[in-house]
Amino acid sequence: MTPSNECCLSSTIHRYLELMQALGRRFAVERRVLESLDSFLIRVNAADLRQVEFEQWCQSQGHVSSGVRRARMRIVRKLCLYRRRVVPDCFVPDEHLFPQPHQVVQPHIFSELEIARLLEAAGELPPSPRYVLRPLVLRLAMVLLFTTGLRRGELIRLTLADYDQHDQTLLVRDSKFHKSRFLPLSADADAEIKAYLCARRARRLPMRLDSPLLWSGRATERAFSASALGNGMRELCRSAGVRKANGQLPRVHDARHTFAVRALLRWYRAGIDVQAKLPMLATYMGHVSIASTEYYLPLIPELAAEASNRFCSRYGSLVQPRIQGTAS
Repeated sequence: MTPSNECCLSSTIHRYLELMQALGRRFAVERRVLESLDSFLIRVNAADLRQVEFEQWCQSQGHVSSGVRRARMRIVRKLCLYRRRVVPDCFVPDEHLFPQPHQVVQPHIFSELEIARLLEAAGELPPSPRYVLRPLVLRLAMVLLFTTGLRRGELIRLTLADYDQHDQTLLVRDSKFHKSRFLPLSADADAEIKAYLCARRARRLPMRLDSPLLWSGRATERAFSASALGNGMRELCRSAGVRKANGQLPRVHDARHTFAVRALLRWYRAGIDVQAKLPMLATYMGHVSIASTEYYLPLIPELAAEASNRFCSRYGSLVQPRIQGTAS
């Protein structure tokens, strides 16, 4: 970042970014936004960030969507709140004047039948001469997404060295908040990986420890890209006839929601204390707190019914029917 005596925010931005990264945040997007703000203030010869300068900077962001613009404005507001700790009278943007947030995308919770149809569709994909493993790669990707709840980026970064055949675990390295974790695999997921690696060996394809687990089919041993995984999942959903209630195709991220919800359903049906299990689910999914995990737990009818049945079995006898004619 270019230091300047004309803008007093440069040092504040630098300290703020250092603090956030020390706390484990990657802050790559935030860095670009705040550096663009600093460059703008220097360019307009502003001595400080005030309402006028903030509005001018917001106008310079008119080329992006309202959702992206709102996100960038919130980044600047958080910087100002940080600065207020030492400069109490500094300017802080009013969040109520920001563009309205977009409606939150409702996740699609895959049913067991839909997951089975996706796996079947993966097996029916025609291989290409260059990409003979595509059906197996997409099948393995679906199995791991639905049985481990991996983030898309975590999945495509896995290498052969991250799979421990003896312990039946996956090592997720340096993921969100710079956290790494071991994921125990189910017996079925472990069997899928073994079958995939066996087919890979039989075709004399790359088997070095640093080779990507989801091989792209390229001679350069590139990993399956995020866009390729998204396109592959959409192709499988079309083939399997799996769509959201509004007719749109599900996202890769919906598999992570599905994993979390299905875990809760299993615990409810097994009579397990769900509250005691939630910290374990948060750890497995790589969250820093249960609050992050709750985002992945929409109250679908199946889950609501299981929770209601649990409550009824334990406390139903305490609920007395209302007598007609009595006061509320």
